[in-house]
Amino acid sequence: MPQIIELPGRPYVGVRATITMTTFGVVGDRIGGIIAWLLDRGVTPAGAPFFRYREIDLAGDRLVVEAGVPVPSPVEPEADLFAGTLPAGRYVTELHHGHPDGLAAVHDRVRAWAADEGLTWDLTEKDGTEHWGCRLELYLTNPMDEPDLNHWDTELQLRLT
Repeated sequence: MPQIIELPGRPYVGVRATITMTTFGVVGDRIGGIIAWLLDRGVTPAGAPFFRYREIDLAGDRLVVEAGVPVPSPVEPEADLFAGTLPAGRYVTELHHGHPDGLAAVHDRVRAWAADEGLTWDLTEKDGTEHWGCRLELYLTNPMDEPDLNHWDTELQLRLT
């Protein structure tokens, strides 16, 4: 069952790309490198790595997605990395245990629940594209510890208005 929680602003370091559903690796494959870059500078991640969905156009198979790693305090980025802050606010959160391919169904279920509750997302739509204030998938399972995707835990966090 989804829950509503209050979250503070959270600094992170990330990369952003415009991708399709079949080119997700362009951002996803960067997470390990971001973590290594942080560790090389003596910065321990302050939470689970995540994908932040900025724009979603499923009909056009176009997404603007960030791969990010939370940090305890802002870090000066290098190369194509950037520093950002996840916005504070109220979020709907839901935990998914299983293969990431099942996340679309979880998103659908959470959105239906929120509609039934009369909740509104930090979201605008224009020309068939969803523009999210903050829509996250946090990957709680370390793939080095559990390589079987069917046993992964992923937390959804979607910001409310």
